[in-house]
Amino acid sequence: MQDNDTLKLLRECDAGVKMGVASINDVLPDVRAHNFRQDLTSCRDQHETLQEEIKTKLAEHRTKGKDPAPAAKGMSWIKTNVKMAMDDSDKTVADLITDGCNMGVKSLHRYLNQYKAADADSKGIAKRLIQLEDDLAKQIRQYL
Repeated sequence: MQDNDTLKLLRECDAGVKMGVASINDVLPDVRAHNFRQDLTSCRDQHETLQEEIKTKLAEHRTKGKDPAPAAKGMSWIKTNVKMAMDDSDKTVADLITDGCNMGVKSLHRYLNQYKAADADSKGIAKRLIQLEDDLAKQIRQYL
């Protein structure tokens, strides 16, 4: 049971980190404030580092990662493009990223509760990803 929960949690973390990186990359070209751009770039880099750790863990279990759900990815892309077309300010970017962070934190907490038998390392990865998302949301409030 532990291996099964471990793999499921790691795969959900993989999908979440991929969604986070893609979301940041989608809005980064529109960011005007230098410090805001640095905050997003730093967070993206931390996501990518965590993604490599997740890939390594999955490889140890001889399984592949998980891509974000196509519907979620598509809806995110549409929401981002519509909002940015209406107002391409840093305020809009901060709003979009904050919403994404909040959804990520919520989903990851749900998966931690759902996959209780996952090993400590996998739970630690999920908790670090939650912390990254939560910290970014707090850090960019000044741009809302």
